[in-house]
Amino acid sequence: MLKDIFTKSNKPKKKKYATIPPENAKHDVPEGIMTKCPKCKKIMYTKEVKKNAKVCLHCGYHHTMTAAERISSLIDADTFLEINQEMTSQNSLDFPDYMEKMEKDRKKTGLNEAIVTGSAEINRHKVVLAIMDSNFRMGSMGSVVGEKISRAIALAEEMSVPFIIFTASGGARMQEGVLSLMQMAKTSTALKKYSAAGGLIISVMTHPTTGGVSASFASLGDYNFAEPGALIGFAGRRIIEQTIREKLPEDFQTAEFLLEHGQLDAVVPRTDLRDTLTTVLAIHEQGVSAW
Repeated sequence: MLKDIFTKSNKPKKKKYATIPPENAKHDVPEGIMTKCPKCKKIMYTKEVKKNAKVCLHCGYHHTMTAAERISSLIDADTFLEINQEMTSQNSLDFPDYMEKMEKDRKKTGLNEAIVTGSAEINRHKVVLAIMDSNFRMGSMGSVVGEKISRAIALAEEMSVPFIIFTASGGARMQEGVLSLMQMAKTSTALKKYSAAGGLIISVMTHPTTGGVSASFASLGDYNFAEPGALIGFAGRRIIEQTIREKLPEDFQTAEFLLEHGQLDAVVPRTDLRDTLTTVLAIHEQGVSAW
């Protein structure tokens, strides 16, 4: 028996072949079931990523969040009361195909505009929220976005509660021309009035926060926070390099770069944000100790 084990058989052996999948098949991910991290390329169950506030379990990459997902992960259950949900943009400049594109985004996102506003509670602290959604027209700032932000600020002043805004935007909406640019002054003036009345403003910049949004209400918080790795800036990197004729640092316009240079107060991971906001709100709430 031992001899048979160590003796080569005279019978010809069949060759075994391994099938190598095509390169594109290696990276295919089943729709909806799995999520592939664009940074570390690891593949995870989508439900596990969602449980972790859409933060990669391996490298900490912050995936894009919808306004609804952010509300669900951040505020106390059943406390969000949306305002001005019915407001929609008009094609005042008769820009070609603008209304068709708006309708397409409404069907895709279930939103009427690129921002959701309303009152809510975070660990029983009353606040007014404005949350931009980059899935709608890349979170671009049009006249309705500016109006909804201004009305939300007015509500925060009326209720005497803090105002928190989450930004995610490609900047001013080109289809509305100067009307979109006017929203920079409009929202900034509303914030100034609210601040003068003693209101607390917390800005949380997410990826990306650029253009006229970064140059106005996104940067006017009493506290300016950002999520890790968020792109934050006004003009694009290529435009700046061509203008100043210099090569910019690799991490230029990232949240970490802005923190190092004093433009942000903190870079806060999404999984820690609720606790961070709770601490700030407790500090500023009369008669409540943060410790």
